Parts: sequence; C-alpha cells; structure tokens
Amino acid sequence: MLTTDKIRSRMAQFSPAEKQVAQWLLDQPAGFARMAIADIAQACAVSEPTVVRFCRRIGFSGLKELKLNLLTDQPRAERYLHNSVEEGDTPQEVAVKVVDHAIAALSQVRQACTQSPLLAAAQKLSSARQTIFVGTGASGVVAQDAQHKFFRLGHPCSSARDIKTIVQHCAIARSEDVFVVISNSGDWDALVEAVQVAVKRQAFVVAVTQSETPLARASDVLLACDTGEDTSVYTPMTSRLAHLAMLDALQVVTAMFGGEMARDNLADSKASLAQLYS
Repeated sequence: MLTTDKIRSRMAQFSPAEKQVAQWLLDQPAGFARMAIADIAQACAVSEPTVVRFCRRIGFSGLKELKLNLLTDQPRAERYLHNSVEEGDTPQEVAVKVVDHAIAALSQVRQACTQSPLLAAAQKLSSARQTIFVGTGASGVVAQDAQHKFFRLGHPCSSARDIKTIVQHCAIARSEDVFVVISNSGDWDALVEAVQVAVKRQAFVVAVTQSETPLARASDVLLACDTGEDTSVYTPMTSRLAHLAMLDALQVVTAMFGGEMARDNLADSKASLAQLYS
C-alpha cells in the first residue's frame, strides 16, 4: 500500500493535530519529503514532537523513514514534476508540453469567467473594511501576489499565509471584512473550519478553488478554477497560473466597479514609482 493511501485509511485514528500534518502531507507529498521537521511543524501549526508522533502512528520510526517511503512511492512526481512529461522527451518537447498545459488551464479559466460571479465579489471588495487574501504553500504565493496588486486600489488589504495567522484572522472577522481564500484542493479541514468561523462572524468569503469542494461549499462566492491538476502528486503549476489569472480578472473588475477613485489610486501609485526613479 502506498504511504499516502495508508494515511487516508487511518485518518479517523489521528488526533486533531496529527490530522493537520496528514492533510498537509496529502496536499503536498513531494514538498513534505523535502522539508525539515521545523518547517513541517510551522506549516502545519503543530509542535515538532507532534510530527514525530504522526510518523510513528503510521508505522515509521521517524520522519526520515517516512520521507524515504514518500520518495519511493512517487518517483514520477520527484523526477518530472509534471503529469504530461515522459522519459526520453527532449528539452524542447518538455517545454512545449508544459506550455500546452498552461494554455489549456487558462482556457478553462476563460470559460469559467463567463459564468463567474466576479461583479458580486468586486462589489464586496470595493466596500470592505479590509480584504485578507488567504492561502498556504503555493497558494500562499498567489495570495501575496494578489495583495501586491489590490492595495493599489486604495483599499486596506493583507495576506495570511500560514494556518495560525489564518485562524486568528477568521476568529476576529467582522461583517465588513472580505476573505479571498485560494486553494486548489479546497479540502484541508483546518482551512475550511477557519473559513466557517469567518462566515459565522458574517464576514464575506470568496473562494478561488475547484467546484464541489468543502471550501467552495463553505464560501459565499465561488470563482471556480477546475484545472484537473492533482497537486497531491505534482508540484502546483497550471492551477497556480489559473488562480493568478482569475485574481487578475477580479482586480480589474474591482477597479472598474470602484470608479474614478480606484483608477486615480492606480495612476497615483504608478506615478510615485516614476518619480522615485526619475
């Protein structure tokens, strides 16, 4: 049995903290196999002894043995990091396949945009007391990118990129707050539970994730990104591009809905840079 299958079959036996480690591993097994114990503990918001207990709970002597088994289980993910590349492909063929997958993902986002509730999300963003862009791992990079774009509209915004920070933001959420939550899998229990707390406190939640996921169901508005990429096996690539494109579209719609003030803020921020380097 694969290590990941063993973990899934034993989920009910884990403590809440162990479940956080298990879900992080299932979401990003290749990344987990390369991380130090301190980084794993921080990413999962647990203690280092909890990580060790988790390893022993599933039958390994410690983290090193678990990592070795993960690498053995998923050699394709470790070698190629992409689901369309085959052994023997030339560098040029690899490049074409990677770009073709990116184009296909963006085409799916384009189709989704024709039905996405972008205006509803933009209206809430325009009047928000603050906007928090939420994501962990690769989605955390997307959240940080979104913050970098949206603050220029003149609305307070920040990014929360580890589960401890996310949980605390949700715990003090107010009805005037907007959370934009980015996740390809959309099924990490700790993240979904945090979102449910924010919703209970009447904050508005926009999910950028796959359809029919726990996160999608917990949110007020879904900006669907159904790329089909299995990030439990492959390093996030096409899904990340899809999320970036969807958030770019949301930023432009928000700027248009915000009227002259938003556009003036964009112009002034750009002018300040030109003046700085003149």
